[in-house]
Amino acid sequence: MTNIETELPAILGGNPAVTGDQEAANAWPNFTEEDEQAVVQVIRDGNVSTHPVIRALEADYAEFTGMPYALAHNNGTAALMAAFFALDLEPGDEILVPSATFWASISPMLWSGLVPVFCESEPDRLGLDPEYLESKVTQRTRAIVVVHLWGMPSKMTEIYAIARKHNLKIIEDASHAHGAAWRGRQCGSLGDISIFSLQGDKLAPAGEGGILLCRDECYFERAVCMGDITRIIELESPQRRFAATGFGIKTRIAPMSAALGRTQLRRLPEYNQKRNENLVYLSEKLEELGFHTFLAPDHIERVYFEYLVRYNENRISLPQETLVQALQAEGCLVGTPRYPLVHQQPFFTEGHARKVARLPSNLTLPECRVQDLPKTQSGNETLIKLPSFPNAERHLLDQYVTAFKKVLHHTAAIMNSPAATGIN
Repeated sequence: MTNIETELPAILGGNPAVTGDQEAANAWPNFTEEDEQAVVQVIRDGNVSTHPVIRALEADYAEFTGMPYALAHNNGTAALMAAFFALDLEPGDEILVPSATFWASISPMLWSGLVPVFCESEPDRLGLDPEYLESKVTQRTRAIVVVHLWGMPSKMTEIYAIARKHNLKIIEDASHAHGAAWRGRQCGSLGDISIFSLQGDKLAPAGEGGILLCRDECYFERAVCMGDITRIIELESPQRRFAATGFGIKTRIAPMSAALGRTQLRRLPEYNQKRNENLVYLSEKLEELGFHTFLAPDHIERVYFEYLVRYNENRISLPQETLVQALQAEGCLVGTPRYPLVHQQPFFTEGHARKVARLPSNLTLPECRVQDLPKTQSGNETLIKLPSFPNAERHLLDQYVTAFKKVLHHTAAIMNSPAATGIN
């Protein structure tokens, strides 16, 4: 065992604490012969465009979430675009959205003429801040995009109350949250319309793919009309009249992706259990060292699309960049959050979004400034991203704990070293 007090941290010339096989511990996705055979079967069947496996995938997700309608898409971005379209909103209607998310939670709404209104995130679960959210409601507000960031369900009690009070729809982006639950309800069933991404990094990957879920048949039919022209003719409502043209977009999932999505969903509980065991163990160790690791409250079952922790600035005096560099020297695969804040990106700050947005001539998008949403920005500056350890054994996790302890024990020496001087 490393003597934390006497052994120098690696950034000051000591030996790295982490020596285990991290490639195997973090390999993802995990594919088996079952996955291969499912894809091969589609190829052998010869129908590589409209194979029945697509409907089977939709049935799987409907059963998984308890939602009566499910529609597969070629990716989660397309499913989100279908969600915005399905609500039949008017150009210029405002949608409340987080900035701390992947851009696809936001950008597709511009093509439907909708206005994203960026909101602060709260520090406990990294979801929308309910108090700030309600302060941004106007007469034009029509919906809220809820993102369960990194697999932690948002503060849905407060968000539901705001939605009911102001008659707002909820679009749930559950792309990080396959298998997470809020008060016994599966994520993916918490919105008026909900979506999953099945992209290759996700917890139930299909390579590329997305699922739209809803309870309202009208929403489902509008989503079909937007992007799955071969199914419009099956509708029994007046929407069937659009069978020859649809609404000009094709978003159907490829059957080989659907086949992969089915087999991965079947093993989701097994895979999630391994990640959760690893990361709850690591979280409990890091909590003792002054980190907030976003352990779930009792009414929530969280999952880990990615693993981020926040350090307590009152207990840890190393700035984010210095702490990351010192941990990397120990062999830790750590970094800053994966997603830059969307409202700070040139697409919005330089006005490019205004050229994309299909708005009435008398309306424009709100100005986005880098300094907006200061709570979200300052919160991001104390977040550190670690691996999610889908396959790790305990000894590697213990090496990470040792690395953190070494760095934190020698904080003063690191801060006064030339290595740290080069950063600060």
